[in-house]
Amino acid sequence: MDLGTFGIYTFDFEHQPAAQIRDSVQQLEDLGWRALWIPEALGRDAFTHAGFLLSVTQRLHVVNGIARIWSREARWAHGASLLLADAYPGRHTLGLGFGGEPRPGVKPLAAMAAYLDELDTLETPNPRPRTPVRRLLAAYGPKMLELSRDRADGTHTYHVNTAHTAQAREIVGPDAFLAVEHAVLFETDPVRARSLAREHLHGYLQTPYNLAKFRRLGYTEDDLSGGGSDRFVDDLVFWGDPDTVVRKLHGHVDAGADHVAVQVIGVEPGRSALDRWRLLADALAPSKGAASR
Repeated sequence: MDLGTFGIYTFDFEHQPAAQIRDSVQQLEDLGWRALWIPEALGRDAFTHAGFLLSVTQRLHVVNGIARIWSREARWAHGASLLLADAYPGRHTLGLGFGGEPRPGVKPLAAMAAYLDELDTLETPNPRPRTPVRRLLAAYGPKMLELSRDRADGTHTYHVNTAHTAQAREIVGPDAFLAVEHAVLFETDPVRARSLAREHLHGYLQTPYNLAKFRRLGYTEDDLSGGGSDRFVDDLVFWGDPDTVVRKLHGHVDAGADHVAVQVIGVEPGRSALDRWRLLADALAPSKGAASR
């Protein structure tokens, strides 16, 4: 996947009108970024959102991170991904994930496997694109990582530390594509940086499946209480000056990641993160990061 070593992950477009999104994403492309990751969390449909972003850019790769399997039946995900692959060859990647709140009695691994089974056996009149659909699975635990290795082009992880990246690489092997999301904050004051990071992490510390993930990463109950220990916060949000942030991001690459999707936090809803994306592009360019200049 030609996504470059680093890309941008953002929730920001959920809060912006179409004209502002168009301007932001076109400037993002002009900065040299090759990949943009978008979630499906606050109301915007994954495929409509991806299609719009692809339609207003020329080279940018758009990755669903993630399209939730509960948001649509496999038939509709299949048709939408075929159309995007046909219309924008090589520029769309379908990232699938369990997503949403826990479902009593439903095991994520079994649900994902069943969804993939349906995707792979569907017969529809939709034309097959010359460039095939590229598929990634959101995964954390060993079995889901193995499923992403065996049933997709690779995996992407969200809110993990560099130790997990090394473990994930070992599980998926040398050939599967491994992408890692990581939050960053350009703030050098430790008190303010950790306060903003805790605001960002608060919701993730309220959900059982995220807490289970963090425990598997080796964090104790003390680490996960009171908004998160300094150790937990510093591992999950890289903060500091650009050089410090970039050095820490390279930790994922050194641990085996093919690509790191960087989520810049500390931006008010509705505001643009373009100044931070520009700063990040400038800081990463010397080390083969965002820009293909």
